[in-house]
Amino acid sequence: MYKQILVPTDGSETSNAGLREACKLAKELGSHLRFIHVVDALLGISPQVFGAPYEDITEGLRKAGGRILADAESLARKEGLTAETRLVEAVGRPAGELIIHAAEEWPADLIMCGTHGRRGLRRIVMGSDAEYIVRHAPVPILLIHHDAGNKP
Repeated sequence: MYKQILVPTDGSETSNAGLREACKLAKELGSHLRFIHVVDALLGISPQVFGAPYEDITEGLRKAGGRILADAESLARKEGLTAETRLVEAVGRPAGELIIHAAEEWPADLIMCGTHGRRGLRRIVMGSDAEYIVRHAPVPILLIHHDAGNKP
């Protein structure tokens, strides 16, 4: 059914909820996993504002992304699964657009990701990669709702 599952991750509890569910489904179906992390290399703010050279900031984001992907891969291994990882640089493009491109290129049979389920002003202000993915995905999407404010 779903042999190749693409799982975007940003290291948040919400995306980790999506990772855990993707591992369960992959284990059940014998699917292959690919975890993707998007680094926004163009921060939109002058490096001088941060007090550090732009490349140092970008390199820090790349390293953090690598750690996020390593953690995701470790989670898959604990479940007896193997997974590929991809670090993608946004270079001014929305993360959702790059995730859709990755799904087409691989090609994925399913995209699974965690979502906050934000509405209204909070979604407008913070953006929604999940919404972009839902609107543009070439394959089915499984969104895992995670409300970090209501942890058990």
